Amino acid sequence: MTKTSNIDILKKLLIFSVVMFGFGYALVPIYKKFCEVTGIYELERPDTVSKKIKVDITREINLQLDANIRGLPWKFKPLQSHIRLHPGKLTEVMYEISNESEEPQIGQAIPSYSPKNLERYLKKVECFCFSQQELGGKETKQLPVRFLIDPEMPDDIHTATISYTFFKVKAN
Repeated sequence: MTKTSNIDILKKLLIFSVVMFGFGYALVPIYKKFCEVTGIYELERPDTVSKKIKVDITREINLQLDANIRGLPWKFKPLQSHIRLHPGKLTEVMYEISNESEEPQIGQAIPSYSPKNLERYLKKVECFCFSQQELGGKETKQLPVRFLIDPEMPDDIHTATISYTFFKVKAN
């Protein structure tokens, strides 16, 4: 190889490095925009939610609550299997998790919704799904989910389901 070809390769590597750094730097605002558009893990302050959204007392939504476990020796359930709520009303439901083993375990809850566009209208204020949950051996916890359903949700939706599935998180 000649000296000029080494310099050309070095220039290309430097340009590639700068482009990759720029791409990595741009991922944060792209990810935030993606979450904003899809409504994934949307977290709003309660005082902001209550000022922006009016309660629609003319409608009621039947909300089914579901809980599942994958790969953990836990029991997980909502304290109520369903509730009726008015769109726009700040609502709290409780879930209970119990570690059935003697060993500490770490899990992460992943939400899913039905109908498929519910995430656009579901505004979560507080949710155990925002962070990993650690339970000691034989420990039981009650975990809240505070949310509201936007009154802009289509009128033809009368029933919705929120389901959480806890997955085991491998210890580092």
